[in-house]
Amino acid sequence: MDDALRRLDHALRDMSDSISEKDSTSMIPHSYNQDASLDHPQLEQEAMLNLRHLLHEGSLLIVAPDLPKAIITREDKDGISQRISVMNRCVAEVMALNEWITSRTRGRVASYVINSSGRAALRRYCDRNGLAFEPAATPENQPSRRVRYGGAESPVAVLARRRDKNGRPFLEAGLVQAAEQFREDFVLAQLDGVTLKDAQGLIEVLESRKVPGPNIAPSGTKAARQRILDVLRDLGPGLGDMVLRCCCHLEGVETAEQAMGWSARSGKIVLRIALQRLCRYYKRKGDAQMMIG
Repeated sequence: MDDALRRLDHALRDMSDSISEKDSTSMIPHSYNQDASLDHPQLEQEAMLNLRHLLHEGSLLIVAPDLPKAIITREDKDGISQRISVMNRCVAEVMALNEWITSRTRGRVASYVINSSGRAALRRYCDRNGLAFEPAATPENQPSRRVRYGGAESPVAVLARRRDKNGRPFLEAGLVQAAEQFREDFVLAQLDGVTLKDAQGLIEVLESRKVPGPNIAPSGTKAARQRILDVLRDLGPGLGDMVLRCCCHLEGVETAEQAMGWSARSGKIVLRIALQRLCRYYKRKGDAQMMIG
């Protein structure tokens, strides 16, 4: 809220038109997001789309103070937190500024849920644009659409549901969490635009600071890139390649096997070893609870 008010203060100084009291969505000034890539209609549309995501039971909007992105998560049927949406921080600020969301937890990481004001604003927006007032489509209710970071098609999630003859899961909960933590850092580091799938190539890009996009990255993004770099250095080739392909690029295990020239059915074993190594790394560094999702 403080960040939103500071940003809004600068925007309001240049505003000449009064804010209409008839429609709360007009509380988003056209100049509010002047330093981001969204104009006013896009900002409103993004805010409303994410309010629709928050209509799902158990959905949370997660924000950390030094990160340029906010996310919406929801637990799946196995109790694993899945990322539903990633948005620019300014979108979350608009939602808070208009009091469409209510704080659920506070601290280094804050979480929010939609409130009655948010539902009312969303209903007005849907009525105005001829949309149904219902939760936005996700991989659960629209299985034919692949969502890059939705989590439903993650090879790790698929392997986590497999069990051996004794009923034990192929991937324990700690390994799944380590995979999600690494993927989260990958997104926060804004590396989803980097197509490299080999660990050494990404290490060289990070070391040379030649990541596509603005040269000046926020402190949270820089910290996430450093964590990715440290992890890949620790995992080394092979293990790092498998984690990148399956956890970040959501490449299937069999596809990864073929791309790397490995024998059939070896990929899932290598992936489990990589996640065990990754889990131990996070525990050794004391980073096991750093996830914002």
